[in-house]
Amino acid sequence: MRAAVVPDSDGGLEIRERPVPDPGPGEVRVRVEACGVCGGDDVVVDGTPGVDYPRVPGHELVGVVDAVGRDVTDWRVDDRVGVGWHGGHCFACEACRHGEFLHCDEKPITGVHRDGGYAEYALARTEALAAVPDALEAVDAAPLLCAGLTTFNALRHADVGAGDLVAVLGVGGLGHLAVQYAHEAGFRTVAVSRGDAKHAAARDLGADHYVDAHATDPGEELQALGGADLVLSTAPVADAVAPVVDGLAAGGDLCNVGVPDDPVPVDVGRLVDARASVSGWASGTPIDAEETLAFSERRAVRPRVETYDLEDAPTAYRRMTDGDVRFRAVLTP
Repeated sequence: MRAAVVPDSDGGLEIRERPVPDPGPGEVRVRVEACGVCGGDDVVVDGTPGVDYPRVPGHELVGVVDAVGRDVTDWRVDDRVGVGWHGGHCFACEACRHGEFLHCDEKPITGVHRDGGYAEYALARTEALAAVPDALEAVDAAPLLCAGLTTFNALRHADVGAGDLVAVLGVGGLGHLAVQYAHEAGFRTVAVSRGDAKHAAARDLGADHYVDAHATDPGEELQALGGADLVLSTAPVADAVAPVVDGLAAGGDLCNVGVPDDPVPVDVGRLVDARASVSGWASGTPIDAEETLAFSERRAVRPRVETYDLEDAPTAYRRMTDGDVRFRAVLTP
């Protein structure tokens, strides 16, 4: 099979021929139909100590089961499945005993600890599999297994209700899906981005308001709209996150799903005055992924994608890291 491989900790992607893997006990083999290219892939592609190389990245893969290992009873050949960031769990640690599988002490990450979906075939543990509806095209479903899952899950667990003001900071790979979810869930939706380049796209995606954080103070603009009950931050840049704290309503929350490289300065006095909070949210489990896919199917939430052949994985990854993709890159083996 063909695979885009990171050969060693020096990073970089190479297209190589590899043997098609055989599933072990509790595993299935997936014939990959599509795999999203995500910023989280940098953990492997850019070279990270502690990762066992060579490694195939990719944690947004959709395909069809074409072989099952020993002791697999719940999944069959030809089942349509997806695999996200969560590559499995041990069922035995304290987190697993509390049902917090996402926080398992021994959890493998797809495309980091196990080979992922930048390939024609991939292995997956059964507890990492999510069923994919037939109505969703593979290239649409793939980004929903990370970018969609993370933003949808964060929104539905936030302490907000229909009609509340929800601001999405950043209209990119995650943000363009968050805007759609917020709109379809009945929130007053504000898109916040630097410059006017994404204004029309944000409106088309369902934003009721658009704030240009380059031309105006986003905190003041959000307060002029009544204050944000929730700011869902998808921005990877610290100095873009800090100003929106001033835009929180009383009891509002700044929930971060994007992770800036640098620390984010927060005015604690402002949080105290507004009884506001700062929080974070990370991904979800396969059942969360299935519920994300089901909502997306019902409400016609779809990612805006650019597709690339597996051979062009290095180009797709570079365009993603350079911010040139609108809005998700997807590989099609």
